[in-house]
Amino acid sequence: MNEINNQITPQESASTSKCGGCDSCGGNAFAARCNLDSFNWLDDVPGGKNDFDIVEVHFKNTRRGFYRNSAKLDLHQGDVVAVEANPGHDIGTVALTGKLAMLQMKRTRLRPDAEILRVFRKAKPADIERFEQAKAKEIDTMIRSRKIAKDLGLEMKIGDVEYQGDGNKAIFYYIADGRVDFRQLIKVLADVFKIRVEMKQIGARQEAGRIGGIGPCGRPLCCASWMSNFVSVATSAARYQEVSLNPQKLAGQCAKLKCCINFEVDTYVEVSKSLPKRDVVLETKDKSYYHFKTDILKREITYSTEKGAPTDLVTISPDRVVEVMALNKQGIKPERLQDSDTEVNVERSAYGDLIGQDSISRFDNAKKKKKKKNRKPQPQQPVKEKAPQAARDRKPKQGGGDGRRDERRDDHREDRRDDRRRKGGGKMRDGRNGHGGKGDPGMQPTGLKEFRPRNPEARAKNPQD
Repeated sequence: MNEINNQITPQESASTSKCGGCDSCGGNAFAARCNLDSFNWLDDVPGGKNDFDIVEVHFKNTRRGFYRNSAKLDLHQGDVVAVEANPGHDIGTVALTGKLAMLQMKRTRLRPDAEILRVFRKAKPADIERFEQAKAKEIDTMIRSRKIAKDLGLEMKIGDVEYQGDGNKAIFYYIADGRVDFRQLIKVLADVFKIRVEMKQIGARQEAGRIGGIGPCGRPLCCASWMSNFVSVATSAARYQEVSLNPQKLAGQCAKLKCCINFEVDTYVEVSKSLPKRDVVLETKDKSYYHFKTDILKREITYSTEKGAPTDLVTISPDRVVEVMALNKQGIKPERLQDSDTEVNVERSAYGDLIGQDSISRFDNAKKKKKKKNRKPQPQQPVKEKAPQAARDRKPKQGGGDGRRDERRDDHREDRRDDRRRKGGGKMRDGRNGHGGKGDPGMQPTGLKEFRPRNPEARAKNPQD
């Protein structure tokens, strides 16, 4: 008992005026706040506290009920009380008293002929201890009941189990797409757990409210924190708010449309009534503009030159749209759609990104340029000595490519000498002139040309030629 109540004795638990009966506190039935906690704003109003003998009592998660304080007990918000049940008694926490409870009854539209049970007493330590023992069996009972329903072949899911305060009865909350014949299941559960069984069907939204969780906004789910009545949500509410009809973004953890879509739709509908119609085409001297999108809260309308495509987008105010529409009715086409180039840009500059918080890369690590290190001077390499003359004059091996290349080079040199001799120009290395004889360097060559074979070997064989 002490471990369950975080080292709080039953006497201390009964005397504290704190909320109990929900799972938002992590299973502690007498923690600081309930997931449906409320503020009694009529507490200091004269005659608004004890002139009404009906109080609202909260139990686990979203279950609540109205009970008559027939014993005239001095009850306050947060008191743990034992109330009448059928059969036995149940343990809950007082949520509303006095006139505030009366207003809550009107809001829930409770029938006048509905049976209202009684408040027995403030919970005693023995009552709280027995309630904690029954509550500790809820998780194990839920797991075993799921297995039993699966063995019976029932298409249903048991989402939660809630024991009554005296432990003689349990409510099994289940989800099913259609009607389920669970008569055999009730008999098996009553025989296994030795309790009275009550089956209660809930929807996906109620299941999410009972389980709880964190929404995409970072806050606890509305259905698990403050909502008690669920209103149907339609996709038209998303269209009014210019929200993308993406099922993954519009659906909540219950796989249904998010309840928060309905929160602001009335404001959007009211503001959109003062905006011009979207099917009007604005005419200028050079182009026609069609409606592309509307920012209702900013009161800005964007037009495009192509219907349904973002081409040459122009954003103007609703007043400018009405002005252009009036000019078009008179047969006048303005030169441009905007009244001035800075009509919208000036307004946006006041709310610009001053600190760079809208930048996508604001959390990226800036790449630092590496500083070039001063390289130490490398030691001077020793100069390689030339190979000896004998190694440089070494002839290549026979049969290699280098030998053939040298022979071709020698033949080419001999051909160049023969050409110079035939043309009669220049001196040879041995001082002879182009005609092969020693003579006066200034002697002019004769006009006769002597035929000499180009190949030296052929000249050696036929010296007369």
